[in-house]
Amino acid sequence: MPYPAQYKYTKEHEWIDVSGETGTIGITDYAQNSLGDIVFVEMPKLGEEIQAGSTFGSVESVKAVSDLYAPVTGTVTAVNEDLVSAPETINTDANTTWLIKIDLTDPLEAASLLSAADYETFIAEETGH
Repeated sequence: MPYPAQYKYTKEHEWIDVSGETGTIGITDYAQNSLGDIVFVEMPKLGEEIQAGSTFGSVESVKAVSDLYAPVTGTVTAVNEDLVSAPETINTDANTTWLIKIDLTDPLEAASLLSAADYETFIAEETGH
């Protein structure tokens, strides 16, 4: 599945879509595919500060629990409550299923993240394909 070119990506398999001073964060299709059937998502509370590179929640599948890492620093302004009752939505369309939205502390911080092409290269190197 192609990765949306407007997003930025992390080596921990999160994506962020930056629009002005707001960042929308989710996990990549590669991540959901690696995890398998997602059964639970733990997310931060509204107003919580998250720091780039630190964990802000986790995704639990039938196979494993995987931490979620913040691609950038900011304050949580929205949490996708639909995932409480339907976490498997991530498996259906990881590229558009967001987890949280944040007010960015520094909108330029996302510029240092991977582009879609760089992320695809990273996955190819990681998997040997």
